[in-house]
Amino acid sequence: MKEIIEYLKARYLNEKAQGMVEYALIVAFIVGVAAIVFGANSTDDGSFTAAVKGGFKKASDAISKI
Repeated sequence: MKEIIEYLKARYLNEKAQGMVEYALIVAFIVGVAAIVFGANSTDDGSFTAAVKGGFKKASDAISKI
């Protein structure tokens, strides 16, 4: 009985950790893509605010063309 409990414990704890790692990788990927998109849209001053405004303007222009 003890072997079964140890097996189940190891199995579920391992999957939980794998799920957290996958979640962290997805979040890191999204942050990286957002940084590239907003960085490409920044103006001469290179501020993050300008990059965000540029990103929203680009999205707004794309939506208005539809």
